[in-house]
Amino acid sequence: MALSLSAASHSLCSSSTTRVSLPPAAVSSSSSSPSSPSLVSFSSLRSLASSSSSSSSSSLFPHSPSLVQRKHPNRGSSNTVVSPTRAAASDAAQLKSAKEDIKVLLRTKFCHPILVRLGWHDAGTYNKNIEEWPQRGGANGSLRFEPELKHAANAGLVNALKLIEPIKEKYSNISFADLFQLASATAVEEAGGPEIPMKYGRVDVSAPEQCPEEGRLPDAGPPSPADHLREVFYRMGLNDKEIVALSGAHTLGRSRPDRSGWGKPETKYTKAGPGEPGGQSWTVKWLKFDNSYFKDIKEKRDEDLLVLPTDAALFEDPSFKYYAEKYAGDPAAFFKDYAEAHAKLSNLGAKFDPPEGIIIDNGPAQGEKFVAAKYSTQKKELSDSMKKKIRAEYEAIGGSPDNPLPTNYFLNIIIAISVLVLLFTFLGNNNSSDYSGF
Repeated sequence: MALSLSAASHSLCSSSTTRVSLPPAAVSSSSSSPSSPSLVSFSSLRSLASSSSSSSSSSLFPHSPSLVQRKHPNRGSSNTVVSPTRAAASDAAQLKSAKEDIKVLLRTKFCHPILVRLGWHDAGTYNKNIEEWPQRGGANGSLRFEPELKHAANAGLVNALKLIEPIKEKYSNISFADLFQLASATAVEEAGGPEIPMKYGRVDVSAPEQCPEEGRLPDAGPPSPADHLREVFYRMGLNDKEIVALSGAHTLGRSRPDRSGWGKPETKYTKAGPGEPGGQSWTVKWLKFDNSYFKDIKEKRDEDLLVLPTDAALFEDPSFKYYAEKYAGDPAAFFKDYAEAHAKLSNLGAKFDPPEGIIIDNGPAQGEKFVAAKYSTQKKELSDSMKKKIRAEYEAIGGSPDNPLPTNYFLNIIIAISVLVLLFTFLGNNNSSDYSGF
């Protein structure tokens, strides 16, 4: 959803991406009732992806403006059932392991953009004016169902589902909603972007009737780009700063004219891949997450780099321009604001179980106070007097809760003592040997 969020399809994995209408064969019928869930089964994804000759479109919120979005999808599609059809939260241990598997996938398939897009498209349907869940849309896993997958804006995302298929099958206690957002955030981080302060525990919708209507995602080439961006993102509860920060994710990926209607068939930056060659990228290094998107749009020096109408609007609209100029000159500010905006987007419309969510990054917080008991090798809690003694000794050599000693401090002391011991031993041996022959 990078703002054009757009209409461009950034492809990254090995095959091409086209818009797909899911045929009946792609859906595994488990009932003849038209009200049964219509969920694209993983076993059907292989045939779908191959029939669409696609592997990873990756524009953020991309779809072709030439396609007219219908306000209501066809709910009477064929029936399918895949795991799981009940709403469920996720398992923290499985989330951690799945993140590592996603990293491996990214390093082998170079599919960062399409995974970013997957998470954004699931969350980006949120409407702040609707209170009820799941009618409000948002990050609820509904993108796995056929009616929403067939939306024009989601063309090619069947390939993203195919990519994460083995991971979902391996970790059945992770909701689809969480897996989509986990993949999206991990893709940004693995491309060199900021660490996203994510939480998990999103509950899945359970039926295609719970999918949002078509038309909630942005276009790339509307008549009034700045107004269009505000209309779409204000509806989600996002502001101008967040719109511009999220637009910076277009630093990843490329657009193909045969899929989105935008971009060149090939440039000097895309003709060799990785993945299937071709398309037009926004940046020179289109698998690296940095602030190049803003710098390149501002300088406008390279005709081989893509600038969509919604991209150009960032330097034309006065409010947008303030942030675009800032991010072009200050990568740290961009990373900070992007991480916050991405995390906010990933939570839009979600229902969490537990309500406070699940945090999977459990490293010690910065500036954590020294607690002596944590460093004990015994299971029994240290006495208060022993804690005071350890603290006194620690502070006597320069340590404190606010000024922890460098990790090599004690190593240096040990080395110094060892050198002294060896030195005295050597001198002692020399003195005695002077008289050993007499």
